[in-house]
Amino acid sequence: MLALNACMIPAVVGGMGSVIEKSKKLDVPADYDGLEGKTVAVLASADHSVLMEHAAIAGNIAANVALRIAQNVDRVSVLGPGEVEEWKYRTPRWQTLAPGEIAKELGVERLVVIDLYEYRLNPLGNSWIWDGVAGANINVAEVDSISPDEYVFTKAVVVAFPDIEGLGRNQATATQVNTGLALKFVQRASWLFYRHIEDKYPK
Repeated sequence: MLALNACMIPAVVGGMGSVIEKSKKLDVPADYDGLEGKTVAVLASADHSVLMEHAAIAGNIAANVALRIAQNVDRVSVLGPGEVEEWKYRTPRWQTLAPGEIAKELGVERLVVIDLYEYRLNPLGNSWIWDGVAGANINVAEVDSISPDEYVFTKAVVVAFPDIEGLGRNQATATQVNTGLALKFVQRASWLFYRHIEDKYPK
């Protein structure tokens, strides 16, 4: 018995080490730190197919990313989401304007544009399974750069929710999945702009 127990010890220790490794956190710097000390506006657009199913998602995502930037970026001044949405309403063809022109009209030095090209709660053709995906290109324009009408930073962000495969409609509601997917996307998108802590091995 003693010999058997002694042989089991390395396996137990190894298992503990694996758990510890999987729970490790990383201190991650911003991908783009040019918002510090600047005036910023956050806008989001969405593909027509996305808006057909989730009419308010672009505005909600923009508002929440703006809030996280305001809370976590040093000396930043973020234009209120209400002001941004009002300007978009008054300027229905805003997506045809150059980034520098949009920033000047809004009176900001930095423009963050979230181009949401995918947002769904189910796999295509199967409404009985929850398999949410949100994908967007996150772009930044600098009014004071040598090319104010070109994006100086662009990065794709794609997230999935829920983490459990094969989760059925009787196990979660559309509201729960939509909320979880939006929150996860907002977190990942806003992380691009400030130092943060994240899991070394995300689920």
